[in-house]
Amino acid sequence: MSLDAEAICNRLREALPGAAVAFRKNPGASGQDSILVESDSLCAVCRFLRDTDDLAFDFLSNVTGIDWPDASLADKVALAEAAGEEENEDAAPKDGFLEVLYHLYSTRHQTGPLVLRARTRDRVENAKLASVVSVFRSAEFQEREIYDLFGVTFTGHPDLRRILMWDEFEDHPMRKDYVEPDDYEYEPTPHNAVLEKAKRHYPAS
Repeated sequence: MSLDAEAICNRLREALPGAAVAFRKNPGASGQDSILVESDSLCAVCRFLRDTDDLAFDFLSNVTGIDWPDASLADKVALAEAAGEEENEDAAPKDGFLEVLYHLYSTRHQTGPLVLRARTRDRVENAKLASVVSVFRSAEFQEREIYDLFGVTFTGHPDLRRILMWDEFEDHPMRKDYVEPDDYEYEPTPHNAVLEKAKRHYPAS
């Protein structure tokens, strides 16, 4: 059973008139369109998609992050279809932002994925989104990964802490401006390019 993301977006507008949602067209070969959701509406949208019988998107399979230092590039892979949608401050921040994608499936109707997008206001102080753990428990570890690697703070998450990097680790390795530290103190057997860098820290005596 195929799904029509635009039709589902229209249903969300009708059922949740206060929710900020926008259809996004994928110009690529996959044709996997998506729905852009403002953070404050995210949980309500997910709950409606899960609990509405003829939709029944009951399985959140994947949550992943994207760093967009150049905000204009995001609109090349997710095109605004309706006039004025790109002017929504929450939906399309003018500066760089972080984006989180959610892939929903319906196990009842064998349908999916339905792709939801949510964007932070910026990449610094307002790099925050609402957690959807209260709707989909499978988001718990995946939101922690995005918090760890991209630096998105998920408000309302029950246990938001690093899951891959150690507690003392600084920065977020999946950001596009991340600079890999030139420090191989913990490299047990440096070789090749790593060995050359290690020699600068530990010159032969």
